Amino acid sequence: MLGTQWIVKTLKEKGVTTVFGYPGGQIMPLYDALYDGGIEHVLCRHEQGAAMAAIGYARSTGKIGVCIATSGPGATNIITGLADALIDSVPVIAITGQVPTNLIGTDAFQEVDVLGLSLACTKHSYLIDNPQNLPNILQEAFTLANSGRPGPILIDVPKDIQLADLDYQHYLTPANKNSSVNNAQLFPISQDEIKLAKQMITDAKKPMLYIGGGVGLSGAITELRDFMSLTQIPSVSTLKGLGVADLTNPYYLGLVGMHGAKAANLAVQECDLLIALGVRFDDRVTGKLNEFARHAKVIHVDIDQSEINKLRQTHLGLQGDIKQVLPQLDVTVSIANWHKRVEELKTLHPTRYDHPGEAIYAPALLKRISERKPQNTIITTDVGQHQMWTAQHMRFTHPQNFITSSGLGTMGFGLPAAVGAQMARSDDFVICISGDGSFMMNVQELTTIKRKKLPIKIVLIDNQRLGMVRQWQELFFNERYSETNLSDNPDFLMLAKAFDIPGQTISKKSEIEPALDTMFNAPGAYLLHVCIDELENVWPLVPPGAANENMLEKSAKE
Repeated sequence: MLGTQWIVKTLKEKGVTTVFGYPGGQIMPLYDALYDGGIEHVLCRHEQGAAMAAIGYARSTGKIGVCIATSGPGATNIITGLADALIDSVPVIAITGQVPTNLIGTDAFQEVDVLGLSLACTKHSYLIDNPQNLPNILQEAFTLANSGRPGPILIDVPKDIQLADLDYQHYLTPANKNSSVNNAQLFPISQDEIKLAKQMITDAKKPMLYIGGGVGLSGAITELRDFMSLTQIPSVSTLKGLGVADLTNPYYLGLVGMHGAKAANLAVQECDLLIALGVRFDDRVTGKLNEFARHAKVIHVDIDQSEINKLRQTHLGLQGDIKQVLPQLDVTVSIANWHKRVEELKTLHPTRYDHPGEAIYAPALLKRISERKPQNTIITTDVGQHQMWTAQHMRFTHPQNFITSSGLGTMGFGLPAAVGAQMARSDDFVICISGDGSFMMNVQELTTIKRKKLPIKIVLIDNQRLGMVRQWQELFFNERYSETNLSDNPDFLMLAKAFDIPGQTISKKSEIEPALDTMFNAPGAYLLHVCIDELENVWPLVPPGAANENMLEKSAKE
């Protein structure tokens, strides 16, 4: 068979039912194979949209997302998506077309060194220069994408390799025929290390669980919640860790870091043992690093050895699968005084929604959406103030139900991610929370929503500003508002109407409930355009370079 037919065959054998992409000259042979290949192809209207839809597909299911693009500008357009997948540890496979092998290095039409470009933003990259290598590379790519710490894989396939007619089965080595991933076998933990971890937890007077995205990637949600129930150790979550913790646990404090809950940040600063699970000690979490949890010993559990001791020196680093580690930490602790202190912090620093006036208060709106959304709703967001408000004020019962660009902070992420999530989980409700700045960055994906008749609901929070940048300009740049005025935005309802998507605009608190009734009952896609005050800021905020206890809770102007 042709190389392209083997690619489609392999995708189907790996359980891939949906791919996202955009055709072009050097990838046309693969699109010919897809024409009647039995895999659903979603035509996104920009290759970046295809990459981010693949991320949404992967993050909402735990499966590998696949995107396809042609050579040159098609391939360069997916680079941002690959970078997003790398930093958020998302298993994605990108297949790109390339000029024929005899033209590589000649500056041929639409030739770019995609392998070179991708090295900084992929877990692994391949340029196939021999058709005999195709079957094993495809098998390796699927294994690598999900083994250890997940991540994106790029496979660059020259046009002549795609058209090579070979007995590919003959070249598939036995080791790759039934390749599978077993992280427990790859990363065993010694019982001496487990014994030391248990002793450290037992000895602690003020232990704290620091929950990151790695817990969800490990599939360790049940194990984490069981550990929380067994030990009643207080806990906080990173942005990507939201949805993992048991929200009913009385000692769960919520989001930690720059825009984290005040009680969460203060409790972490007071703890004497920090149990870090699948985290990166990211600067947006730690604030001033050498003052983050300054009194605490650190146990760091992560499948990626490079993360342990990278930023914060640990007292015990455990490289292994969190799903295998947590059940072994079967300890009981006596921390009644610490419980009392955590409860005190939560009482002293509650979240308030008593916003004056008639104007819509975005945190209260998002809290209400959270209360009304169906149980298994998927929320995607773009990046900015609305993203932080969503993380602070909406509640998630599973990490696959909250999809946001955490590490890279990619504006334009939310809409295509919602497309991927809706394609993956057609029976579940999908809401994209966006801002007027981010929305315009991949607005072309409204066409994808129209073509596939996807019932995605879009909540567009519009302050006619590049809100988060404007907030920093107010606080840290002497109110010099350089290029953050978006008052020339288009008429968003008219724009949506051009794609056959109905909607409405609201600007007053009294309009919220009827508008939510309409949105939740809409049979198809719907745009709820929410106008808010341009001066609204995200609070609390840890200033850059400050320790986490030094949070700002309002500006001098407010």
